[in-house]
Order: sequence, then C-alpha cells, then structure tokens
Amino acid sequence: MDIARPDQRRKKRLRQAAWAGAALAAVLLITLAVSRLEPAAPSVEAGTLFIDTVKQGPMVRQVRGTGTLVPEDIRWIPAQTEARVEQIVLRPGADVQPDTVILELSNPELQQATLEAELQLRGAEAQLKNRRVELESQLLTQRASAASIQAEFTQAQLQAEADAELARDGLTSSIQMKTSRSKADALENRWNIEQKRLVMAEQAIRSQLAVQEAEVDRLRTLYQLRRAQVDNLRVRAGSAGVLQQVPVEVGARVSPGANLARVADPARLKAQLKIAETQARDLQIGLRAAIDTRNGVVEGRVSRIDPAATNGTVLVDVALDGALPRGARPDLTVDGTIELERIENAVYVGRPAFGQEHGTVGLFKLDGTGGASRVQVKLGRSSVNTVEIVDGLRPGDRVVLSDMSAWDGFERVRLN
Repeated sequence: MDIARPDQRRKKRLRQAAWAGAALAAVLLITLAVSRLEPAAPSVEAGTLFIDTVKQGPMVRQVRGTGTLVPEDIRWIPAQTEARVEQIVLRPGADVQPDTVILELSNPELQQATLEAELQLRGAEAQLKNRRVELESQLLTQRASAASIQAEFTQAQLQAEADAELARDGLTSSIQMKTSRSKADALENRWNIEQKRLVMAEQAIRSQLAVQEAEVDRLRTLYQLRRAQVDNLRVRAGSAGVLQQVPVEVGARVSPGANLARVADPARLKAQLKIAETQARDLQIGLRAAIDTRNGVVEGRVSRIDPAATNGTVLVDVALDGALPRGARPDLTVDGTIELERIENAVYVGRPAFGQEHGTVGLFKLDGTGGASRVQVKLGRSSVNTVEIVDGLRPGDRVVLSDMSAWDGFERVRLN
C-alpha cells in the first residue's frame, strides 16, 4: 500500500515555483535585451548607388552653364521714316555687302516734300545771287563816290600848296592862300568820312549776305535730309555679313525706328552662357572658359558679366579665342565650363546629391564589411563635379554620393 509523504509534495511545489521564477526571469531578461537591440540595418542594392573615393591633390573649381552662340557685331537696320513695304528683295540667310538692297519701301508724301525742299533751295539760291549782285552794285557806287572825293581832295591839296608858294613870293594874297587851304582841309575831312562809310558798307554787305546764306544753308540741309530719307527707302545692309532676320511683310506699314532687318557677321561669334546665380558669385572678367559646340570645344575667356540676375541665372559673355568648328552658327546651343581657380592640394570627392558649399551633410561611409555608416561631413569649396572636404573624411574613404533620403531614419545600411 502507498504511504503518504507530505515533504515530497512540498519539495515538488518548491521546484515548480523555482522553475517558474527562473522562466519568468529569463523572459524578462530576454525582453530587456531585445528592447535594447538596434533595428536591423536595411539592405540597399549597391549597383544602384554612386560610390566615390575621397582623393587628395589638385582640384579645379569650375561652374557650368548652357547658352547659345551669338554674333559679336549685330546690326539692326531701322526705318528712317514712315513708309510702306513694297518689296522684300532678299530673305534671311543671304550673304550681303554694305550696299546690298534688302527692302524696297515707298512714301509718296516724303517724295513730295523732297521736291518742295529742292524748289525752295533753288529759289533761295537765286535770291542770294540776286542780292549779292545788288549789294556789290551799291558798293561800287560807294567806292566811285569815295574815289571822286579823293581826286577833289588831291587837286585842292595841290592848289593849296601852290597858293602857299605864291604867297611867300608875294604873287598872291594871303586870303587866297587861306581859302585854298580851307578847301583842301574840308575835302580831306570828307574823304576820311567816305572811307569810313565804305568800310561800314562792306561790313553791312557781309552781314546781309550772311543772313541770306544761312537761309540757303538751312534749306540745303533740309533738302539733303529729305533726299537721304528718300534714298533710305531702298534699305541697304550697311555692312558685310549674313542677313539673319526680316521681321516685316510686303504691304506692311512701318513707323520711324521700327526694325526692318538684322545683319550679322557669322565669322565673329561669342558664347552667352546662363550661370545659376548661386554659382556666379566668384565669376570675374578674364577667367578661362571652354565652350562645347557638340562638334568640338573652343577655348575662350569671360568678357562680360551681366550685373543683374534674370530668372535665377546670370548672363555671361565668353569671347572665343580659337577657331570655330564646322557647323558653328548663330543661335547654336552650347555648353560652357568656366574655370574659377585651381587648388593645388585639396581633399575632395564627387559632389553628393545633397549638400551646399561650406555646409555640413550626412554621408554613408563604407566600412569594408559590406555595410556603410552615416558620418557628418563638413564641405568646403565646390566645383561642377567635385567638392572640397574640410572635415569628416580622409583620403581613401569610400562614400555613397547618391540620394539616401529614403534611409534618413537609419545610421547604417547593408550593401548587397
């Protein structure tokens, strides 16, 4: 028969309680350990990432922009007067010389005004000629009168001298001598007055003719202006080059100052680049540039920087030093790279997807175990494709430059 053993039952319960407490403690310890574990690093396909190695050495700072080739010398031909387009002689693309006629215009009112100006000029010239003859005739009369008085004065002077000699010899009276002298003195005075009147008459003639000549000059200038306006109805190129635009049609009315045609020299071109305003602060006149026409690269130098930004870009002119490649023509789209400076010894890497010049950015650095950890990198001066490293990376480090914003919540990733 079975014998009851109460002490064994008690020991069994103690063992069960101990095992339960141990199990509970193990669960608590495991829960605590799991709670302190970091989340598993996400996996990223390495083939989809752009990875670069930090380098040390010379670094060239550059900025890049797109633009077009434009002629250095552009001549817009304006309308000189209101007119109507009668004929378009040449179309864009034609080679022209300075005297090549591009357009034929008409203006009947201008032609009538030119004819009236010519008639007025001829009338004024005839009046001037007639007035000159009248004044010269009056001057000759004045000179004849002066010459007559001079002759009388000379004769009276001789008579006075003769009477003076006779009076000394007692052959004539002193009264006769004084009478002769008085007559000579009076004629001398008249002769002096006539001389002054003759000088004044000559001056008056010049003044009167100057007024008439000024009127003739005014009418001649007016006629020449009208004549030039009529001649300009035949619109000429004015310079050698290629006709680029004729922005009018036959029958159109044009007003003074309206552009009728554009002529440019295709052999002398420059590049106009649009540089982002955030990259334009270090631009200077004279910096070296390379212009890619997609059919060759031409060297040049910055010749002008627009003082104002437009739509977020700054317009920069580049004067081309080398010969243009075949196919280069006005309005051709080009890419330009401007060299800002050369840093002889710099720690640099390719430009990351995000990160501003002289800012701090988080980059994933490869650790050699198939993973990458986030590090804070301080950037310095930047170029088109590279950026200077101030702190956070060393030469030889490999970093991910691609956009990693999808993994902003992780400090480490695994690369597959």
